[in-house]
Amino acid sequence: MLYLGCAVWAFPGWVGDFYPAKSSPGKFLQLYGERLTAVEGNTTFYSIPDQITVKRWAAQVPEGFRFCPKLPRAYSHQGPLLPHLPAALKFLEIMAPWGNKLGPVFIQLPPTYSPAAMADLRAFLQGWPVQTVPVSVEVRHLGWFQPEPAQALNVLLKSLGVGRVLLDTRPIYDPMEDGQGDPQIQSERRKPKVPLQPVVTAPFTLVRYISHPEFDLNEPYLTEWVARLNQWLNQGTDVYVFVHCPDEAQSPEITRHLNQHLQATYNNIAPLPWDQITPDPAQLTLF
Repeated sequence: MLYLGCAVWAFPGWVGDFYPAKSSPGKFLQLYGERLTAVEGNTTFYSIPDQITVKRWAAQVPEGFRFCPKLPRAYSHQGPLLPHLPAALKFLEIMAPWGNKLGPVFIQLPPTYSPAAMADLRAFLQGWPVQTVPVSVEVRHLGWFQPEPAQALNVLLKSLGVGRVLLDTRPIYDPMEDGQGDPQIQSERRKPKVPLQPVVTAPFTLVRYISHPEFDLNEPYLTEWVARLNQWLNQGTDVYVFVHCPDEAQSPEITRHLNQHLQATYNNIAPLPWDQITPDPAQLTLF
């Protein structure tokens, strides 16, 4: 299965383009679910919704949709992970109303969490209910990308059936080396410059593609990803891809372009729900 989406659903700048003109914020999630098939769920990183809210969100999206929430930063960014395991399991109980709409949870570790914390990471993941709630880990300390720690991490994740988040920031950093401007100049939260390590460690993989706001600059990276995703899909791996952009207004269209790329090369890729929606006449420009 392939699931495609963005980091958020409540982006006002999508009104009049991705969302119909005059769409109200209360309709954003429903409209998002009518267009894409998954969402990263970045909102849970900053605050934990109550279960009533989780139930309401579940009712607003169709069957087959997947929420992939981020573990709250109160647990992932406050020293060792293991002391926060009981709270993390409580977080999963709050997410339970999503049922089969709950995709992999992902744990984004801070740049300060180094390979020296391997034992802590192992103990935390051993306490995670992997068989019922898939989980994926994103590391940011550059030590994890050195050969020995990288190999040790991959072995650990594979042994537990835990995914490794594949963060691709090349599209925003490579052009800068060729003399292009900084696409994150207006961004409040800059993405880390870390090496891409496209390794699958579980029956699923979760890709975070940080796109360049200039559409054409993404083409070589998307072409590369299509070949890689085709291989994984052919091997029976469930694939989740979330497209970010320093200018989030561009993210949905880049997501759609990736799906169209995949459709052209992989017979079993369905159109996005978005492609089956009749355009709102108010959104069409007449010449």
